[in-house]
Amino acid sequence: MNSCLLELIIVILRYINLKMGVTKTENYTEAQVELSKMIKVLGLALYGDKAASTRYRLFQYKSLLEESGIELEVFSLLSNEYLVKKFNGERVSLLVMLVMLVSVFNRIKILLKQKKYDCAIVHCEIFPLLPGWIESRILKIPYIYDFDDAFYLKYQSKRFQFISPFLANKFLPVIKRAYCVTAGNNTLKNYASSINENTFLLPTVVDTVRYKVLKKTVTNALTVGWIGSPSTAPYLKGISKSLSILGESQDVRLVVIGGKAPFIKNVDVIELPWNEDDEVNEINNFDIGVMPLPDSPWERGKCGFKLIQYMACGLPVIASPIGVNSEIVEHGVNGFLVETDEEWESSLRTLMGDPELRHRMGQAGRVKIERQYSLQVAGPVFTSVIKSIVNGS
Repeated sequence: MNSCLLELIIVILRYINLKMGVTKTENYTEAQVELSKMIKVLGLALYGDKAASTRYRLFQYKSLLEESGIELEVFSLLSNEYLVKKFNGERVSLLVMLVMLVSVFNRIKILLKQKKYDCAIVHCEIFPLLPGWIESRILKIPYIYDFDDAFYLKYQSKRFQFISPFLANKFLPVIKRAYCVTAGNNTLKNYASSINENTFLLPTVVDTVRYKVLKKTVTNALTVGWIGSPSTAPYLKGISKSLSILGESQDVRLVVIGGKAPFIKNVDVIELPWNEDDEVNEINNFDIGVMPLPDSPWERGKCGFKLIQYMACGLPVIASPIGVNSEIVEHGVNGFLVETDEEWESSLRTLMGDPELRHRMGQAGRVKIERQYSLQVAGPVFTSVIKSIVNGS
């Protein structure tokens, strides 16, 4: 998005302010509704439903919310086509750029009609590159700010070094003016709570009806599995050495879903494209789920979602003890928390040689997901947060 487009957006948003009037979010509690009336919620996402974050933090709640009298309409700024090209490292064509421009105008049209909604949910940001002092004043209805990554670090990275002086703290006013904040883990919650005390912990969860445990066939070959995106697949290089050593004496297979797999000597590496219809079945084909991570501020903000997916399918897990991983994984109970190459190798070897331990840890993991990381548990919490906004409580 170039500077001319940004200036155009700012001009149009000023028009929105004139058209709708500037009202602080603190005064929106007067917009109460009767319980018998359908509550209308505007969902503003950055990406479409092919982005796991959008899919699991917004779209999967729609049916459950509707049962409670809440209609959630989700509008994404950037198309799934753009996301696929970004993940594949492809050059964004002129046509896609034009589609993006249309998307910007469509979002502005939606914002002009925002008062037909009782409240809004902003997932990540409304417009990329837009200063926070402007973005925080776009919505004239109470809104929830929702995030499940250390998004507040986005404009502090080298990629945005030339505009960082203007956008480094973009999300401070956005979070401050929100009626409340829903954060995907305690690292994010602690950050947001320092700005807006009305912050709730809302993990990224799975529907345990959809995520089922399927019967696993014990074979001589051990399948280590990973699911993610092209941007996070490089983390797998952190366990390449351990897997290669194991592969010298045992039959080891690494299945990578949704990303580019590294070459690993002595290991049969298989890449599978991500497909929403197949992901649960493919995860069930794993023997062990892994989540290696380096220790850095961005990674500490991750929500451990792939661990939740593995455990929901009854898999034992091995993960780096970074951020929320240390809360999800109970060392020796539902998996192992490891740091060094030797620990990775030892944990993999232990699980490889003990099918009963894999089964026992997998069962423990499934129980934890049902109790703490399921849609069935998080749904009522999310519902009550939305109703509290609309009813002014």
